[in-house]
This record gives sequence, C-alpha cells and structure tokens, in this order.
Amino acid sequence: MIKAVIFDMDGLMFDTEHLLYEAWDYAGEKLGIGKAGIMAIETLGISNADSQYMWYDRYGDAYDEGKIKEYTYEFIEKYFTEKGIPKKKGLDELLAYLAEKGYRTAVATSSSKRSLMRKLTAAGLENRFDVLVNCNMVSMSKPFPDVYLKAMELLGLTADECLVLEDSINGIKAASAAGCRAIMIPDLVQPTEEIEKLLFKKCGSLDEVIAVLEQLNK
Repeated sequence: MIKAVIFDMDGLMFDTEHLLYEAWDYAGEKLGIGKAGIMAIETLGISNADSQYMWYDRYGDAYDEGKIKEYTYEFIEKYFTEKGIPKKKGLDELLAYLAEKGYRTAVATSSSKRSLMRKLTAAGLENRFDVLVNCNMVSMSKPFPDVYLKAMELLGLTADECLVLEDSINGIKAASAAGCRAIMIPDLVQPTEEIEKLLFKKCGSLDEVIAVLEQLNK
C-alpha cells in the first residue's frame, strides 16, 4: 500500500523550468553570449554543481557564473514580484486530497535549500510537507537515487510504500534506482523509450495522480 507521495519540485510542482528558460535567455543576452535558455533543458534535473561543468563546456571562458546568477535572479525576482510563483495544474487539488486521505508527503529536489524554501514560501506551501530533502543533504544528485533514499529514510518508509512524482528523465532514473514506483508528468521533455520502461504511469497533470492512488490502494 502506498503511504507517502514524494514530489520533485521544479517543473513538477511549479512551472519554473519554462521560467528558467526565459531567465537564462535574458541572462545570456545580458552577458553577451546570446540566448542561453537551452541550458534549462540540458541541465534538467541535475545539481547546480554538475550543471556548471556543462555551462563551461558550451561557453568556455565567456561563461561567468556570478553574472549569470545575478541576471537570472534579477529576472526571476521581477517575475515573482509581479506574478507570483506559477503552480502546475492540479497541485493544490492533489495536496488537498493527500491531506484528506492521510498520506505523508515529501519534496526531494536537486535544488539548494535556499531555492527550495524560497519557492515553497512564495507558494504558501512551506508547512505542507512532512519531509524536505535538498541537494545539500546528499552526496550525489539525480540521476543517482540519493535524494529519494534520504526522503524514504526520513519518512521511515520503504520504496514499496512510496510513490514518486517526476517531470525529468534524470528524476525518473533516480526514482527507479531507489526502487520506487514513479509517475512522470512531462514538462520540457517527453520520456524516451528507455524511460518509458521505467515508468509506473505517465500523467498529463498532477490531479490525474488521484485516480492512480485510488486504484493502487483499493
């Protein structure tokens, strides 16, 4: 029986992958390396430290990590101030259902603690989860299973008792490696044939997960 649902964050709970794409287009142009939004796809689901190698590989010495972060922060802060953080379809409905039915919940993200808390707070969800796991709490980021293993440890549950929700290929690989059943709700990328084999289900939005849980826990 499923007792807990573990959420990824960016691209799954919040429509921040598309926002990051726009922010990096903006930051790349400000830096003079051209629109760099494509890096939001190429670094999808991996830690900030690992993504830096990919930035340097593409842009070489023209890449300035500090400036990219500055311009990205400038763009996103303006967006959040004007429009708030964009929640993905069905998030509130699914969280309400999980609370009503007594499921435990966790977030397991490749983002930093600062980024995690900033986004949860902006969405008014900072107190809605039993467990929060960020990249600073583990040694290896997705596609390694560490964040999901840590979430299960803190929940005090086994892989068979947890359902993982992911939007990225690296996230699905991590969930599968942790032994969990994983549902993919694609955002910027669709699952490959290899990833399709690892999925328990694929849904179009978060509220569709409710029907899956009702079927699993009949």
